[in-house]
Amino acid sequence: MITLSACGASGMPAPAESGGAAAPTAITVGVIPIVDTAPIWLGNEQGFFAEEGLDLTVQVTTGGAAAVPGVVSGDYAFAFGNLVSVMVARDAGLDLRYVANGNSTAGTPDFGAIIVRGDSPITSASDLAGKTVSVNNLQNIGDTTIRQVVEDDGGDSSTIQFVEVAFPDAEAAVENSQVDAAWILAPFLNSAVANGARVISYNFAEFDADLDIAGYFTSGETIMNDPELVTKFQTAMNRSLEYAQANPDEVRRIVTTYTSMTADQLQTMVLPAFRVNFNIPAATKLGAAAVKFGTIKTAPDLTVMLP
Repeated sequence: MITLSACGASGMPAPAESGGAAAPTAITVGVIPIVDTAPIWLGNEQGFFAEEGLDLTVQVTTGGAAAVPGVVSGDYAFAFGNLVSVMVARDAGLDLRYVANGNSTAGTPDFGAIIVRGDSPITSASDLAGKTVSVNNLQNIGDTTIRQVVEDDGGDSSTIQFVEVAFPDAEAAVENSQVDAAWILAPFLNSAVANGARVISYNFAEFDADLDIAGYFTSGETIMNDPELVTKFQTAMNRSLEYAQANPDEVRRIVTTYTSMTADQLQTMVLPAFRVNFNIPAATKLGAAAVKFGTIKTAPDLTVMLP
């Protein structure tokens, strides 16, 4: 990221601020406006980033498809993305690395699940063999974890037909029998269950009870060339994660400020877990599954990819 100093008409540097205090460093972070990113919104509100000398702008993105090129181009200093998205990017030769955790599975029940119609004959993960299952993105964390859960339950995951359906449309796709099952996240999960859909698997938690889902990443170039910036962001982000985990009511409140979700919806929703440290064994397992199912060609080097 390039920081420009204010200059006068003569080209000479502008005088320093009164008292010699350094001006805050402006950074833009790309995030998806979902419950998972509540900690960074909370941390910004609590002043954690300002205390590190960072003037944070949270830029809403549509997901990894926008976040990865945004970091590569320098539009974002950091961005939020799930672990498999960054594994895929690194597998393609992009030097992206995490600097902070983002969110983790909450266990059972969880904030994400595979659902079917209430009258569906599908009753277990292994029953998904030979069926059509929707995910929001192909070759990513959804289908990778689902395949492993199906195989662990004795099913043949190679016979599953995965199709792309956005989370807001997944409930209707199941109800109208366009797909046999759908992978869906809260709050859409809550709506589907309230309308009669049935959960057959909390695939994140069943894949690994301590699975980290996503985190905040940047480029290897930024880590090498501006380690002070990285340390400041990491410190503020870790404080934000700890604050969010300790204050679930604050998480529910802040989410209503950047999404259209209501307080009533959030009261019944399972929140992700927020923790500072990455679970290396779970991430190793996720990378192995991504290789096994052809999502990536080579197992990721987690000593480089994770902080």
